Amino acid sequence: VLQSSNSLKASYEDWLLTYGLSVSPFHLRWQTALFNRQFYSWGRWKPRFLYLWFSVGMVFGIVAMFGSVILLGKTLLQTLTQMLTEAPKAQNDRMLQVVVSVPSSGLCWRPVLIVLHENSPYSVVPGVNLPVSQLTYFFSAILISGVIHEVGHGVAAIREQVRFNGFGIFIFIVYPGAFVDLFTTHLQLISPVQQLRIFCAGVWHNFVLGVASFMVLFLLPAILFPFYYTGVGALVTEVAEDSPANGPRGLFVGDLVTNLQDCPVYNVEDWNSCLGDISEKSQVGYCVSAATLQQLSFPARVYRRLDGTVECCSNNSLTDICFSYSNKLDSHLYACLPARKVIEASKVCRTNMDCHKDFIPSFCVTPSLENQTRLIRVKHPPHIDMLYVGHPMHLQYTVSLSSFVPRQNFLSIDLPVVIETFCKYLISLSGALAVINAVPCFALDGQWILNSFLEATLSSLIVEKQNRELVGFLILLAGSALLAANVALGLWMVTAR
Repeated sequence: VLQSSNSLKASYEDWLLTYGLSVSPFHLRWQTALFNRQFYSWGRWKPRFLYLWFSVGMVFGIVAMFGSVILLGKTLLQTLTQMLTEAPKAQNDRMLQVVVSVPSSGLCWRPVLIVLHENSPYSVVPGVNLPVSQLTYFFSAILISGVIHEVGHGVAAIREQVRFNGFGIFIFIVYPGAFVDLFTTHLQLISPVQQLRIFCAGVWHNFVLGVASFMVLFLLPAILFPFYYTGVGALVTEVAEDSPANGPRGLFVGDLVTNLQDCPVYNVEDWNSCLGDISEKSQVGYCVSAATLQQLSFPARVYRRLDGTVECCSNNSLTDICFSYSNKLDSHLYACLPARKVIEASKVCRTNMDCHKDFIPSFCVTPSLENQTRLIRVKHPPHIDMLYVGHPMHLQYTVSLSSFVPRQNFLSIDLPVVIETFCKYLISLSGALAVINAVPCFALDGQWILNSFLEATLSSLIVEKQNRELVGFLILLAGSALLAANVALGLWMVTAR
């Protein structure tokens, strides 16, 4: 039985070796020489252009190495300050947080994610708060960013006459990545400047991929102009089942939102901006004539809620809302009014002065709602206006929109959203690879960039190679500690809230 088991094990290992597979706990790797000819074709294409291309990449990689240290240092200070003060950040403040890194068996490790914006749907951790619908974008962007990164290393190595053994793809737990296998002896024999071109090529290609994705995102309205038009509103593409906007008088897929209160909406950015303004500012009121106010209001008991706000509608009606207003004699009057009749034919106001028109006595009536709750009129013609009562952010998070309106009915309303979302993930994740891999840290590209940089610049100042290695080791130790601190605090900031 033991001999049979050993024979089966040997056959299994031979099968894995034949197909270039390697299996270990939490790690699956596939390496092949199938693409070697293509890599050599790329590496020998227009040598002068490639020399300039990777020389620019070398300069970028060196600048990125120093820049990443400054960026992570600033991020660490911001995070520590926020933790100590326990003050919530402003909604539009940008914050960079390293979340997690995944090791590869190739030339460098693969940082999985940097949080670019605290409230962004593209800055979250899979398995913690990344929506299931976003997983395809997330993992595809990681894989493509990793492949482009390694293509840079491979092509640069062939350009510098380093033997290229193969290309591979791996999966660590659930995270995909890529790697290249280079002949180490050749790599050690070339000059430090040549090594720099190879080691910097990965972060350079990630930077170029991020810029290219940004350009596609920026030019998307022009690219899709023959099929989609923009600037006319925000098109509803999805309404969550538990959304307060879901209902017979709510929003439906295909509706075009043109206004939130008196705030015009021409695209998704306007939608988010208007909701942000509505959330930060006090509730607007509506001009109602004294005669209409007397006609619509009915007597009701007035009482205070726990948060100090006043409620005057005690009939549990879904159509009536308590409004507050003031006159010359009393500044604290309340009336329970049918919301739709009050709002639809009225203009918005802040004070009674905004309602003086044609010598008709009018009052600025304001919904008396709980703190942070707002009454929002959403215009989506030709349908009747939706009246939303709740926190503005709930509306933002449960309704998906697009700035692109199809010119023909057969065109998909989801295609521009897919392209936009994928470009945003590529920008975020490819930028993450560029920034983190440039950090002078053990096992990252930054380690080899730093070592080659020190050899190229300090060999005449520090003659002993051992002393140069000691300087490099101390810098790597500090860079590793800086990255580890950012990773730990980044995970805490994202998961411990």
